[in-house]
Amino acid sequence: MPDDSFHVFDTTLRDGAQREGINLTVADKLAIAKLLDEFGVRFIEGGWPGANPKDTEFFQRASQELRLEHAQLSAFGATRRAGVRAADDPQVAALRESGAPVVTLVAKSDGRHVERALRTTGEENLAMIADTVAHLREHGQRVFLDCEHFFDGYRYDPDYAVRVVGTAAEAGADVVVLCDTNGGMLPADISRIVAEVAEATGARLGIHAQDDTGCAVANTLAAVDAGATHVQCTANGYGERVGNANLFSVVGALALKQGRDVLPEGCLTQMTRVSQAIAEIVNIAPSTHQPYVGVSAFAHKAGLHASAIKVDPDLYQHIDPVLVGNDMRMLVSDMAGRASIELKAKELGFDLSGDRDLLGRVVERVKDLELSGYSFEAADASLELLLREELGRPARYFDAESWRVIAERRAPAEGAAGAAVSEATVKLQVKGERVIATAEGNGPVNALDRALRSAMEGVYTALAGLELTDYKVRILEGNSGTGAVTRILVTFGDGRGEWTTVGVGENVIDASWIALKDAMTYGLLRQGYPQE
Repeated sequence: MPDDSFHVFDTTLRDGAQREGINLTVADKLAIAKLLDEFGVRFIEGGWPGANPKDTEFFQRASQELRLEHAQLSAFGATRRAGVRAADDPQVAALRESGAPVVTLVAKSDGRHVERALRTTGEENLAMIADTVAHLREHGQRVFLDCEHFFDGYRYDPDYAVRVVGTAAEAGADVVVLCDTNGGMLPADISRIVAEVAEATGARLGIHAQDDTGCAVANTLAAVDAGATHVQCTANGYGERVGNANLFSVVGALALKQGRDVLPEGCLTQMTRVSQAIAEIVNIAPSTHQPYVGVSAFAHKAGLHASAIKVDPDLYQHIDPVLVGNDMRMLVSDMAGRASIELKAKELGFDLSGDRDLLGRVVERVKDLELSGYSFEAADASLELLLREELGRPARYFDAESWRVIAERRAPAEGAAGAAVSEATVKLQVKGERVIATAEGNGPVNALDRALRSAMEGVYTALAGLELTDYKVRILEGNSGTGAVTRILVTFGDGRGEWTTVGVGENVIDASWIALKDAMTYGLLRQGYPQE
């Protein structure tokens, strides 16, 4: 049997789904549940059967389609209504018949909510809790009870809040979860109140923290230090308003900072993969600066840091990123020194450690380019092409003689709207032959892209498989108004991965040409074409 002394309880599919912009299908929920199980959480809250048709369908399909290795599903719902027996309440019946081995009930623990929202008495609320918990336990389900607005209620009337906890525990609730529903608490108060409630009731306690003060993770850890043995979290901190305690930050802290066995063996290294996969399913770009799992979580930019990391990575990293499935990255910028360049080159597959002159040239060139507007932090492909040039091994598949772009607004045909069309012409030297190609596009950059492909696709057939997936424009500081220096980042993919190049110029088309040219060069390099 799994160790039951500590629970990691994930509520991404219920509470996390309340985040603005998230709208999960049943298929999405099944896919996320599978990922959470792979990460090793103990419980997955699937939603509210009976109150939400989508959640009802999820539990029906989950019983047939999910084969969970580590987790159990929990159904969420409320205690019975006032004046109705739990056995006769349709909503309680939906929980009982959901097929979930665990039910998480929500109950009022703030006397003001009991009177104003439930419109009943404090004693009846306690009876509703006791009756519902006992009824579900009699039918073989494990019960957790979420005390909604617990901390606000405790500050308003601590005696009643404690009675709610005691009533639930006495009725058979395995865990009573203290909820900071409004997210307004701070760690010191969380720690004090959890300790007081544990002493007063002897109940097994859990914590549910919202992040409205930016303290959800800290509050969760404070509650654990005070005796809570059940933590409720969401993947990537998704949730209503500003979100919930971040599952990955909480687990990372408990496992790596406190040495707690909160996940099955081997699951912690799945953290980064699971975080990013869930972000893709909910269609929200992963936070690059998220602790533990963000792509920038172990990215180093300052030259001083790089010098120390070259000696010992632990000097500037709080953990080995491999432990959570992440990796260290070196960023090259105008802050870079020799160590930064050396480590980044090694990351890209080049050993520069034995050539101080070469390192010096690369450092100076990078700094000069950054001074003119370039940024290599997100453009590894451009940096690799630069390194190849300095090593005397440039990647060269074509030479550009000239290019030209014409943009025109064409008169509308009868009964149709007018159209803006761009036309680009490129003149290249490809394998010793002069090639001229012209193409139209829905904008000047698209036209240049098509013209470049048209000029070379007869020689380099792999160009057909390269796709421009992202295009970013940044107007840099200057005094030239619309003639200011422009920086362009373009990202291409080939089905096996993506790469980004950067171009800087006095106008957007000039900068785009530089980035496009380098992106296609790098793409051909990835395809293994022999160079001229």
